[in-house]
Amino acid sequence: MPKTTPIAPRRHAVGLVCAALCAAATPFAWASDYPNKPVKLVVPYPPGGPTDIVARVVAQKLQEQMGQPFVIDNRPGAGANIGAEAVARSPADGYTLVVATTAHAINPSLFSKLNYSITKDFAPVSQLTSGPLVIVTHPATPANNVKELIALAKSKQGGLNYASSGNGQSTHLSAELFSASAGVKMAHVPYKGSAPALTDVMGGQADLMFDTMLSSMPHVKAGKLKALAVTSSQRSPSAPDIPTVAESGLPGYEAIAWNGVLAPAGTPKEVVDRLNAELKKALDNPEVKQRFEAQGFAAAWSTPTAYAGFLQAEVDKWGKVVKASGAKID
Repeated sequence: MPKTTPIAPRRHAVGLVCAALCAAATPFAWASDYPNKPVKLVVPYPPGGPTDIVARVVAQKLQEQMGQPFVIDNRPGAGANIGAEAVARSPADGYTLVVATTAHAINPSLFSKLNYSITKDFAPVSQLTSGPLVIVTHPATPANNVKELIALAKSKQGGLNYASSGNGQSTHLSAELFSASAGVKMAHVPYKGSAPALTDVMGGQADLMFDTMLSSMPHVKAGKLKALAVTSSQRSPSAPDIPTVAESGLPGYEAIAWNGVLAPAGTPKEVVDRLNAELKKALDNPEVKQRFEAQGFAAAWSTPTAYAGFLQAEVDKWGKVVKASGAKID
């Protein structure tokens, strides 16, 4: 009787080899095939604001470049935490992303409890934008630069008061950082948004405000506010005549507003790298740069590693400011 060779074990061995080869090829398949369906870009703010506008500009370019829709999903609420948490809990496949902001570096220290970690539950893709706040006062304020503002704060009994768009917002904590750096006393007056805060600065009820360029500069140009300095380390292309805080009396001071893209932790590196490369291409586009500039931002592409380092540095920086200010949200 002829000797037979068992077929099942041989097939099993072949199957294992195929599985191993397929597994090894998977990362390359991810990169070459991605995206093969629409990508959701979560914006943790309402439509129409600076972050939403930045996201829509980027989404349009990525759609043109990658051949799949990039759909904006506005999920505002809880200080930008609702949208971030939703993405942190999404599948790590590159099809759900979030536009992060300075708030996400502030929130770990500001909120007594968060259901996600901005540094552990996400894979950084790239920073998108960087932009300063601007220090504005009433035109009649007897200070025309940072040195004079500091002198005024030191000479005025009880110090100055400053308006902000809300407790724990960048407009609040940037002023706290300034106050601590300059060694001056300033009382915080929180408002529900920039508009009412600016109204009181223009009316003389509040001495000054650290505000976004988008909302303040129209009033500066109309002569209703006076701009003393921008909070970035370099002058803003949107307003090159306004000096920085650092160059006009407080060396080393910097407080920027930024946007960036995060994917859920565990997203394949090849997908993150593909997105990063496409974002670089989009942010290098002159039209994109121009539209960012109109919002008071500059394009700020970075590698995933650099963005991760930047994010951690921002969390550490604002954590110290929050602690010193005593700001807290339960």
